[in-house]
Amino acid sequence: MQVLDLKPVAHRSGGRMLHVANFDMQLSDNVAIYGMRLLRAPNGDHVSYAPTALGGRRSVTFGGPLAEAITAAALRTFMELDTANGATSAE
Repeated sequence: MQVLDLKPVAHRSGGRMLHVANFDMQLSDNVAIYGMRLLRAPNGDHVSYAPTALGGRRSVTFGGPLAEAITAAALRTFMELDTANGATSAE
């Protein structure tokens, strides 16, 4: 599993969940998901969401351990980019 591309969001939404970045994830040699979102919850935890289909329906869901691994990989990549650019937090 690896993050193929990650772009921090310049204008973060003002909802309860803060939209931190968009990213593409290679889950295996046979599966890649494009247009995922990394969000920060009010309590500071991070979560990731797969893109939605037309009409706002979820197009992909993940079991707990896989969802946590995806979020950890995206957050690690975000923090590496953040550090490389001289910033210090995912807020």
